[in-house]
Order: sequence, then C-alpha cells, then structure tokens
Amino acid sequence: MATSTKIDFPGSTGETLAARLDMPDGPVSAYALFAHCFTCTKDVFAASRIARALNDHGIAVLRFDFTGLGASEGEFANTNFSSNVGDLIAATEFMRAKMEAPKILIGHSLGGAAVLAAARHVPEAQAVCTIGAPASPAHVAHHFQTAREEIEQTGEAEVLLVGRPFKIKTQFLDDIEEQNLAEAIGTMRKALLVFHAPLDQTVGIENATQIFLAAKHPKSFVSLDDADHMVSRRQDAVYVADVIAAWADRYVGTKPENRPMPVSQPGTVVVQEAGQGRFANDISVDGKFPLRADEPVNYGGTDTGPTPYGFLLAALGACTTMTLRMYAQRKKIPLERAQVTLRHEKIHAEDCENCETESGKVDHIEREVELVGDLDDETRQRLLEIADKCPVHRTLHSEVNVETSLKE
Repeated sequence: MATSTKIDFPGSTGETLAARLDMPDGPVSAYALFAHCFTCTKDVFAASRIARALNDHGIAVLRFDFTGLGASEGEFANTNFSSNVGDLIAATEFMRAKMEAPKILIGHSLGGAAVLAAARHVPEAQAVCTIGAPASPAHVAHHFQTAREEIEQTGEAEVLLVGRPFKIKTQFLDDIEEQNLAEAIGTMRKALLVFHAPLDQTVGIENATQIFLAAKHPKSFVSLDDADHMVSRRQDAVYVADVIAAWADRYVGTKPENRPMPVSQPGTVVVQEAGQGRFANDISVDGKFPLRADEPVNYGGTDTGPTPYGFLLAALGACTTMTLRMYAQRKKIPLERAQVTLRHEKIHAEDCENCETESGKVDHIEREVELVGDLDDETRQRLLEIADKCPVHRTLHSEVNVETSLKE
C-alpha cells in the first residue's frame, strides 16, 4: 500500500516548508515534484489524488505548501510568483540531497506556470506537465481586480480568494507583470505535456494554446473534456495521472527496470544495485536466496527492504539462536524457544563503560535474549553466556580483514 510521509525543508527565503512524500508500494521508477494552484495547499484534491494515482505507476511524488500557505511558515503577503519559483527550486535541491532529483515536474493552475519558469533550473527533469495553467502569471490579477486601485494607492489591500482573506501588496503585482513566461517555456528544453479543459471557467483554454505554441518539440496536448479547473472529480485526477505515467515513460523511463537478479555461487554473496530508487540493492546468497536491501524514506531510500545494519543485526540474532539451539540439544536442556531482539545505534565513546575507544563514537548493539522453557536460573545464565560465543558475535569482536579488489 502506498505511503504518505510528512516532511519539511527550508524554502527559498529560509522559512520551513511543509511537504508530503507519497511513495508507491514497491520500487520507485521516478520522482515527481507537484506544485499546487494559487492560494491552494499540497492537500488540495487535485494534488493528493494525482499523487496517489501516480504511486500506482511506481512514481513517487513530493508535494509541498508554498511559503505562507497551508502548514508552511512565512507570510503570504511577502511572497510572489518569483518566490514560488524559488520554493520549487529549493524543493528540487532538497530532493537531490535526500532522495533523488525529480525527473517529472507537474504544476496545477499557477503552479503550472511556476514549474514552467523553474524547469530550466532543474537539469535532471526531463518531463514537464501543466494542468489548467495560465500562459502568464499576470492572469491571476483578475482575482483582485476590484482591489487593484487600493493596492496601487496604499501599497496593499485585503482581498477575498476562495472564501478566505489574503493580503496582496504592490510588490506582488509588480512581480507578476515582470514575468516573461514565453521565453522560459521556449528555452526550458524539456518534453512538455499540457492538460486543459475546454470549458475551464477560471483559466481559459486560450492559455493552453499560448503555452503550446511557445514550447519547442516534443510537446503534447490533452483535453480534459468536461473537467473543472480544480480537477475535483476523482476520475479526472486518475485520468491525468495515467496519461502522465504513460507519456513520461518515453522520456524518463517510468516503468521499473527489469534487471536480472545477481547470481552467486555456494559460499558467496553477490550484491548489485537494483536500478530502482537511490539505494535499493538486490542480493543473492549462496546462489539460492534472493534478498533486497534499501534505506528508509527519510534517508533517501524507498524502504523496499532492510537496511545494511538491519541485515547485520539479523545475522547476529540468527547466529545467537542457532548457537543456543545447538548447545541446548547437546546438553539436553529443555529449551522450547529462543528469541533475540536487537537494536543498533552510535553512541559517544565516553558513555561506553566497556569500550577501549575513548573518544568519538562507537557502535552499540543492544541484544535482549528471551528463553522459553522449564529452565532454572543457573541454566538461563549459562545460556546467556553461550549467546556471547556465537560465531558472528566473535567476528564482530575480533580483528576483521576485508580485502577489496577491482574486478576486471
């Protein structure tokens, strides 16, 4: 089942921006960045539904609230179109550092205009999609046309947008008037997909025509027929996502790469990158045990398998119970079941009483052994001593020589 994780990152002006990372249930074939509509939030129906539908195609989606909106910090009155573009670039920098830069940029309404302006600053992005986007940021000025005179005379005015009051300043009007979106579209050098509803009452269909004509090939247009501007019907959002996934595969390869599993021989382990997400690895043990290693989402992985330290703890735990079982059978001890719970962390050396290292950090493994059976206290203590004698435990405590070579 797809998961949605709350995260945050610094925006273009330093405020913390609230975001959601929607991850598919399985390998990630590509990352997408979604920009919401004017005065909307990341949780608007179009954003959340399209993200979930893209997850079904293996595409992970980051959607966030622009500065001053939703759960993000900052004052909306101090933002403008340029700051929105800056927030989008900040989001791509965060994704590049923590997971993977987006290959697909998607923008709804004014968010569509913003991704068109930001696209040339995201070299990894190969596909750009707009949904009901205006051909110029200045288009939003019609929302507060009756207050324009007050804004120009006094420097600001409070206007009602989507039933909520927002403060609009002169700098906002100046900024949207200065934008040259046609130039940005013509020079972005990305594949473009334009979605627009012919009956859109908020942003007219002529805007789609202007965007399409300004773009260089490859470019495509898809009519949303009787959909509304907010893409509020679920079937319309799913349709948009399905088309994006099929179209983007031509440019960014959204279908998971079918790499063959690594092949190992008895007594060897082969590990190779899975080609899905940033850290996923396929593992073959002794030529017959396929495994998957990965990292959690908050470390930039796709959470499709245990971490390397997870495997290390598993090896120690399995070795412990096997050693206890062998000893119990040899000594005819009525041990019914052994269970081991392990945890790993880095601790400061000065906090470790039994460590030879005196500075810096050391690895600390906490191992809790549960013994089930008709056992007296003396037998339990003896079994606990035996737990420390398992081969993996001894390996971790002895000198280990790892010889690394480069395969021809």
